[in-house]
Amino acid sequence: MDETDLNTAASSEALDALQSRTQDLELAANGFARAMSRAFSASVTGGRQLDDVLKGLALRLSDLALRMAFKPFERSLAGGLESLLSGLTGGAGLLPSLTAARGAVQPFAAGGVIGAPTYFPLMRGGVGLAGEAGPEAILPLARGPDGRLGVASQATGAASIMIHIATPDAESFRRSESFVAGQIARAVARGQRTL
Repeated sequence: MDETDLNTAASSEALDALQSRTQDLELAANGFARAMSRAFSASVTGGRQLDDVLKGLALRLSDLALRMAFKPFERSLAGGLESLLSGLTGGAGLLPSLTAARGAVQPFAAGGVIGAPTYFPLMRGGVGLAGEAGPEAILPLARGPDGRLGVASQATGAASIMIHIATPDAESFRRSESFVAGQIARAVARGQRTL
């Protein structure tokens, strides 16, 4: 390797470390903001004493600071274990999925709702966050007849379509009956394509 390659590699590593620390700070700031707003909203809505609210806030903030302090240790330990497991199994490693699960694994193949902020592994690496702004739905996807990926329909049978036509002139309806039937057939076909 020449000097340019070494500088590029060092810059890339420094940038990765900076991005990681920036993400950690962003998560900490968001956690701090959530803790503050929860504490004060609890005092207003719950009628609690201000000193109780401040004590609870101090405990939450110290917990947050402690978790942030152990984050680098957790990352290095997780990276080492992932490398070990990856080497033993010959695969990409299972640890990111298990780490993101943080305990019990809940299947969402039939869909579900996430009601609290939840971390999850992304297909191409990294970690995603769902439910950070409130409840979020997980919906199963399926390919339609046209090959496009979309939300899977749970339809369990044929739909009934009833059309009522009222006209004072029955003869004009008989003349336009085939036109109306064609329009209805085209509308139904369009509806089936979008399922």
